[in-house]
Amino acid sequence: MSLLRHGLFHDDWPPAWRAHPLRRTYDVVIIGGGVHGLATAYYLASRHGIRNVAVLDKGYIGGGGSGRNTAIIRSNYLTPEGVRFYDRSLKLYETLAADLNFNVMFSQRGHLTLAHNDSSLRTMRWRAEVNKLQGVNSEVIGPDEIKKLVPYMDVSENVRYPILGALYHPPGGIIRHDAVVWGYARGADAYDVHIHQNTEVLGIEVVNGRVQGVETNQGRIATGTVVNCTAGWSTLISDMAGVSMPIQTFPLQAAVTEPVKPFLDTVVVSGTLHVYVSQTDRGELVFGASVDPFASYSMRGSLEFVEGLAGHVLELMPSLAKMRLLRQWAGLCDMTPDFSPIMGFTPVEGFLVDVGWGTYGFKAGPVAGEAMAECIATGRTPDIIAAFGLDRFTEGRLVGEKGAAAVGH
Repeated sequence: MSLLRHGLFHDDWPPAWRAHPLRRTYDVVIIGGGVHGLATAYYLASRHGIRNVAVLDKGYIGGGGSGRNTAIIRSNYLTPEGVRFYDRSLKLYETLAADLNFNVMFSQRGHLTLAHNDSSLRTMRWRAEVNKLQGVNSEVIGPDEIKKLVPYMDVSENVRYPILGALYHPPGGIIRHDAVVWGYARGADAYDVHIHQNTEVLGIEVVNGRVQGVETNQGRIATGTVVNCTAGWSTLISDMAGVSMPIQTFPLQAAVTEPVKPFLDTVVVSGTLHVYVSQTDRGELVFGASVDPFASYSMRGSLEFVEGLAGHVLELMPSLAKMRLLRQWAGLCDMTPDFSPIMGFTPVEGFLVDVGWGTYGFKAGPVAGEAMAECIATGRTPDIIAAFGLDRFTEGRLVGEKGAAAVGH
């Protein structure tokens, strides 16, 4: 009866997280109320006992990149550093519902990256071997096995882009992105972290190379530690602290169809065709492509995207021709030169970054939060993010992930 009453009447539902007055002093200020910012706050409080923390977002929680992505989870990357990093995140996602006592709807249904030519097939084999060396379940499979996993896939040879094989990654899957954000927000709030929505950062005060405070539209906050966990606006925030970032921002578009009876169990990706598709638990097909070919802060959809998307999807699954698209949207992706993130300390003392996530930031939310929390609490860079420091660009230690990032999401 209690469950029925709560389902019909919401008046007595407690808020998932509370609203607090803005304090004038916090030990740590995290800019960005998406999965990265909230995960950092949660692990700071739950594992390191640092609770005088503020998470600031100029809009609402999860309203940025976390609410505009397609929530694909995988760890089949190309470099050893990337594979270890994303596999730790996948492991955290596997237990996240239990850890947060909140259903994040993680569905590990498998992830297929298709190869349409010999060069792509070689890259898939390369990735598979790197994955196996890191203990990650990935293997290259042929057209017959692909057909068993995705019966509606056209694996015949009489097509423009024949499928020669695929990298199959069984632990990959999809998750409910808003549930992850709400779960972390609820968990952080339980440890007395302050979450401030509609609080825009206007400036970062730096004196003698050290952070002293943050100026917001709600007033000034004194703090010695500021973490930039934004997507799309990361360069603007870093510029406030006098730290230049080698990042360009590009729109990434996606679309969703009307719901149909579930038929697609795995996530399907084609880098050659610049398209990926998965099916939600409600039956919609979610499509995406690579980032737009021009730097922009626009989040409007385009007819050009839909036309190209439809053509490429039908190359793979012609039977979808009569399905209707319901809506499309775009998010902002911060791309680095080597397609890997920038994490950790900067030349400004007390100013840390967790940025440059391109099209693959959501899958890294848990491990990024875990690592950044350790970084703040101990004053040392954890080994798992050591390769992603800002100084790698001046020292020539790039972590080239383009071969596994691209359209893989």
